[in-house]
Amino acid sequence: MKRILSIALLLAGTLSAASAQAQGETLRLEKKLVERSGDYLLVDLTFDLSDLRVGSNRSVTYTPLIQRGDSARALPPLIINGRTRQILYERTGRNVAEDGEFAVRRKNGTDQRFHYHARVPYARWMDNSEMAVATDLCGCGWDATSSGKDRLFPIRLDRTPRPLMTYVAPVAEEKNRTKDGSAYLDFPVNRMEIRPDYRQNTRELAAIRETVESVRDDKYATITAISIKGYASPEGSYANNERLAKGRSEALLAYVEKVYDLSGVATEVGYEPEDWQGLEARVEASALPAKETLLGVIRDASIGDPDRRERELMAIDGGEPYRYLLREIYPALRRSDYKVSYTIRPVGVEEAKQLIYSDPKQLSLDEMYRVAQTYEAGSAEFKEVFEIAVRMYPDDPVSNLNAANSALLNGDSAAAHRYLAKAQEGPEKRLAEGVASWLEGDTDQAATIFRALANDARVGEQARANLEQVED
Repeated sequence: MKRILSIALLLAGTLSAASAQAQGETLRLEKKLVERSGDYLLVDLTFDLSDLRVGSNRSVTYTPLIQRGDSARALPPLIINGRTRQILYERTGRNVAEDGEFAVRRKNGTDQRFHYHARVPYARWMDNSEMAVATDLCGCGWDATSSGKDRLFPIRLDRTPRPLMTYVAPVAEEKNRTKDGSAYLDFPVNRMEIRPDYRQNTRELAAIRETVESVRDDKYATITAISIKGYASPEGSYANNERLAKGRSEALLAYVEKVYDLSGVATEVGYEPEDWQGLEARVEASALPAKETLLGVIRDASIGDPDRRERELMAIDGGEPYRYLLREIYPALRRSDYKVSYTIRPVGVEEAKQLIYSDPKQLSLDEMYRVAQTYEAGSAEFKEVFEIAVRMYPDDPVSNLNAANSALLNGDSAAAHRYLAKAQEGPEKRLAEGVASWLEGDTDQAATIFRALANDARVGEQARANLEQVED
């Protein structure tokens, strides 16, 4: 792969005039472009001759020079002849291809420009060099002491790394999704029927309806199942708590079925008579003075009877810790967890290109990847798709790898490292790690990685291209 490194093209009027003189007038530089292509430096200059006056029998030679310190490289000279001198020059039969020089007749008093093109072998010292021009009025040669040299502009070749990456196509998937929540419904003591206007039930039931309706009203989604699991706290007998947990879960499902038509929707009810696991977690997170004693009873595997376990909790420190549990922890254990399962229909590429910006949650990683393929690799749109994908799928190994690649193309190695920590292992990840080292200035490490991957079937081409740039 050939590498292009260039300085900016400056338009007419943005350059000060070159100070080379010929018989009292000025040669001006109007445009410039210097770029590297592989092993060569390409030079394109536009000289404005309009202010230059050359006598009919006279000529002036301008030799562009690339110079830095003691190093200099002369480019083909530009010979500007008066009318008679041009006739004599043409009779010699000299030409650019054989003699390495340009010649032009100056038509005094007219607007006139010369487009100068040259190619010279590249040397590393040219990266931070300058372009000058030597003016020869006597035919002595550009390096003669009588020739004047004038600086034209600095040459700052762009050596910014241009890495090649390897993106991974995600596996196509059926888009199965869930939305879930917990309802903390209030029931009269030992009752199981739902009273919508009882205490905080209006708010809790509204949250359930909002979850169901957010899926029901989504034109891309179809509800496939609704499940409810009820939990009770450990106070009271286990048998009664089992009855209440089961009955209250069934009552909540009946409420949902009354509000919505669930034809074709699978439903499931489960229950946990006493939520000892939830109790353990909340006590563990508390600052209770008797926390360790409470946890010892809760975790004691030798206590098989839950009612006995509760009695032992009640006996700790005169019952004060247990009263705290009743007041502060047990109410949060009485709940109904619900889950709405649904599928999202597949979409085509054109529709996906709209959704990627308006509603990306409707898209799978595979659909996002196919959107990216419609853009030029490495373009802003191409990279943005992968950035959206990792926001929607922050823990997916493929989305993180592709996001790391986009971050590296943006020159952000810090972000790339964060994504690579979650990326899937493989040569694509190793290639990205090599590019990160390269961007961070560790070219030895980068080259080591690229050499190791040079013959890999999946990333070898990219590794070799990157290695060529690193070693250049």
